[in-house]
Amino acid sequence: MSKSVKTTYFCQSCGAESAKWMGKCPSCGAWNSMVEEVIQKSDTRDRPHLIQGKSKVSNKPKRLADINVSEEERILSPDSELNRVLGGGIVPGSVVLIGGEPGIGKSTLMLQLATKLEEKTILYVSGEESEKQIRMRAERIQGNKNQCYILSEVNTQNIFKQIEPLEPDVIIIDSIQTLFSAHIESAAGSISQIRQCTSELVKYAKEVHVPVFIIGHITKEGTIAGPKVLEHMVDTVLQFEGDRHHSYRVLRALKNRFGSVSELGIYEMSMSGLREVINPSEMLLSDWENPLSGVCIGAAMEGNRTLLIEIQSLVSNATYGTPQRSTTGFDPKRLNMLLAVIEKIGGFPLATYDIFLNITGGIKVQDPALDLAVCMSILSSFRNFVIPHDSCFIAEVGLGGELRQVGQVQQRVVEAQKMGMKTAYIAKSAQKNIPNPPSELIIRPFATWNDILSEWV
Repeated sequence: MSKSVKTTYFCQSCGAESAKWMGKCPSCGAWNSMVEEVIQKSDTRDRPHLIQGKSKVSNKPKRLADINVSEEERILSPDSELNRVLGGGIVPGSVVLIGGEPGIGKSTLMLQLATKLEEKTILYVSGEESEKQIRMRAERIQGNKNQCYILSEVNTQNIFKQIEPLEPDVIIIDSIQTLFSAHIESAAGSISQIRQCTSELVKYAKEVHVPVFIIGHITKEGTIAGPKVLEHMVDTVLQFEGDRHHSYRVLRALKNRFGSVSELGIYEMSMSGLREVINPSEMLLSDWENPLSGVCIGAAMEGNRTLLIEIQSLVSNATYGTPQRSTTGFDPKRLNMLLAVIEKIGGFPLATYDIFLNITGGIKVQDPALDLAVCMSILSSFRNFVIPHDSCFIAEVGLGGELRQVGQVQQRVVEAQKMGMKTAYIAKSAQKNIPNPPSELIIRPFATWNDILSEWV
């Protein structure tokens, strides 16, 4: 059968296809992102067929009311943090994409799942490591290896040939950038190869009803390498975050068709692999023997989980002319807004000072309930007074200095009491949302930020 070979240009940002080179992508508007790739298209009859006779999904149309979902039970993994982020467990037939920086622990997380998921046959396909290297890492994490099969292969046609006799319950691909399909002429890792290989894996997962985990590399901008359509093809996109120089890791859902995208999983990297952090508030709070200025405690919500977060600020004279505004784990634009409120409403001249803000533990938060804690932390460093370490601040600060209520205040104050807090400062309008105030926690409501300042300044 004759085959026609043609050259096509793909946008490295969005994956848009064009017959000729263009300086600006017509789809996403990115400049100089069109890259030439050679594609060899074969006849549809030469396309690879997935495992024959194993499909569990009927191709006939059904009425929505006739579709039975009672038997679609999720697969509960031994990793409770992963179950939380996925929305309650692994959905059969789902495709999960996991991205993260090199060395952050993506392969370790998936290998732990493969070796500790009991009564399930797992196929771990690696295009980056040999079988001996994977065995050495598996010895370190001390997992069960009876039902875990390792395949070092990059050709998708050979992978499906090995899948057919094994019939695994879960498939893990490490990584999608190393795979290639023989029906595409371009090199492995190119946009066309990533799209083709992912399409074959998605088709297999939906037909055979087997969950597939795909590990993906990220670019220097922090996005998953490959076309943006890759994230649209899969069911769930997970981001593994953290600093390689620190032990804590955060697993965050960016997209989830079967659960919430606001859930958070926290791990600690150790010599024996990743350890689940059941109570992250203990990890995020420091055990200070001597309280310091510029330190304040706030309560943030990530999905259904309440986190007590320690906020550290440093305010110092600007030595080199233009004052610096530096943040770690907090939105810098929101910090500038809060600084304007502090200077306008409180009357504190911060325009000539360097301000550094840090969220301890290496996590990123965007909960507006931390506004009051951020303001108090900055003021504590500026005026050099110490905020008691058993005080918690829970409120959003408006542009007029008013304190606004936040959601799920009851859960936040309960977590504050659990972590040993004695006093909680909240918005006056949020007091009605605490039907059962903790008995050992003093709740102090205030209407404006100036009302709180009268007690501290």
